[in-house]
Amino acid sequence: MDGSVVVDETARAGLGWASQLLVGGVRRMRQPASQAEQLQRQLAPSLSAASRPITTTIDAASNQTHVRPPLPSVSASAIAILINPLPFTGPPAAAAMDHRPQAWGRPRDDVYGSYDASFMQSNNGPKQATQQPIVTGTSVIAIKFSDGVVIAADNLASYGSLARFTDVKRLRPFANSSVVGFSGDVSDMQYLDRHLTDLALNEAYADTSPDAASHPRLNAANLHRYLAKLLYRRRSKFDPLWNHVLVAGLDDAGAPFLAAADLLGSTYSSPSLATGFGSMLAQPIMRRYVPDEESAKKLSREQAVDIIKECMKVLFYRDARSLDKYSIAVVTKDGVELKTDEQLEKQSWAFAERIKGYGTQTV
Repeated sequence: MDGSVVVDETARAGLGWASQLLVGGVRRMRQPASQAEQLQRQLAPSLSAASRPITTTIDAASNQTHVRPPLPSVSASAIAILINPLPFTGPPAAAAMDHRPQAWGRPRDDVYGSYDASFMQSNNGPKQATQQPIVTGTSVIAIKFSDGVVIAADNLASYGSLARFTDVKRLRPFANSSVVGFSGDVSDMQYLDRHLTDLALNEAYADTSPDAASHPRLNAANLHRYLAKLLYRRRSKFDPLWNHVLVAGLDDAGAPFLAAADLLGSTYSSPSLATGFGSMLAQPIMRRYVPDEESAKKLSREQAVDIIKECMKVLFYRDARSLDKYSIAVVTKDGVELKTDEQLEKQSWAFAERIKGYGTQTV
């Protein structure tokens, strides 16, 4: 006798009765309340069949046993919910979208809470530094002579390639004994100028002697060392001051002093110095007259001023970021003589005709 057991197809279908009942009931929950009676009539046969006991039949011909299991029981509360659905209120209202540009890319406030904008105003954000100068000044040139130093710079501050500001003074006297010339970023120049103002006030308060004004404790050599350390500190913080400065004056022994410091804090000295485009255009002219310190000691004040004026004229001819108005200062043991509105004289553009690419082109 074969002892195989076969489950009746009607019993197999009855195993999914509860799930069909629940799914069908959930679907009907969204129907109007007037259909509750129809749902109750449809469920009545299934509810009566749920109480049938398990039955077993044996087929003698095929020697197989048929088992009909009872249907799963359903609680009275579940049946009550299915036959008494909630009233139909329509589809749920959609959440209003915020189309403002301020909300683009941000999580929804009704889901994640409002956006806290105070984080962007705190000091916990990333540190930012100047990547490149925006408003700049071009060359500063200086040359030593027997009794002091002559230094000059034009009055133009360029916004990129635009000649934007034509009255920017880039020579700054300090304590009537030194002059600092700035090239590079104008905003960083103003930052350094405020430092020099505070330094001069501190020196004036610290030294109360009667001759403090005429003989300050900080001479040009001390001032140059101070600026070099300040520039090096900012460079070490990866936030450099985008300036190249020249310091002109007298040293401790009363001899002419001229030195430079760049944005890296590097320092060097020479009888003649130039920054920016002037290091390529004006420096060769000045070195023709003062190749060494001995030549500078033989140079008179008038000769030094004439050389500087000639260099400023060449820079105006060749440098597109220069101007024909400039400032010039002469530093001696008697103090600083500064002129801020000098004009180039005796300009001649006749040489331009010999330059390839100038004027009307002929094939």
